[in-house]
Amino acid sequence: MSGEPAPISKTARQALEQELADLRTERASVAATLRDSDAEVGDQADAADELQRADDLRRLDDRISRITTRLAQAEVAGPPPTDTVGVGSTVTVRFSDGTTDTVQIGDGAAVLDRTLVTADSPLGHALLGHRAGDTVNFRAPEGPRSALVVSLGH
Repeated sequence: MSGEPAPISKTARQALEQELADLRTERASVAATLRDSDAEVGDQADAADELQRADDLRRLDDRISRITTRLAQAEVAGPPPTDTVGVGSTVTVRFSDGTTDTVQIGDGAAVLDRTLVTADSPLGHALLGHRAGDTVNFRAPEGPRSALVVSLGH
């Protein structure tokens, strides 16, 4: 993928905003359990627990930072494209076996949504840059496949 900020769909934005709120709540809870650095630490088990909570806090801060950055980048990128498939697009495809599916092109698998197809997955990568009416070929786990782009939305 390019270094350009990528847009995200409304559904993906809502999921990230909810995850961010949950992480901030969890962070406040973990931070409240940390001792003052001047406080006397008890036995080794207490020290290990304290280290674990500090690690948890760093992990939460890391994820909060990544989500905050992603939301800011999506804001700069604007809405998903409507004329060609891009990150954030909703695409209806008809597979060679006749089945039809509507998927959303995302930039990561953090959002647990059955309709999310990541841009770096075989189908997602094949769809990028295509328009309604185009046929794309990709390699699925079960072998080579093709799909017709039926329509684009956002």
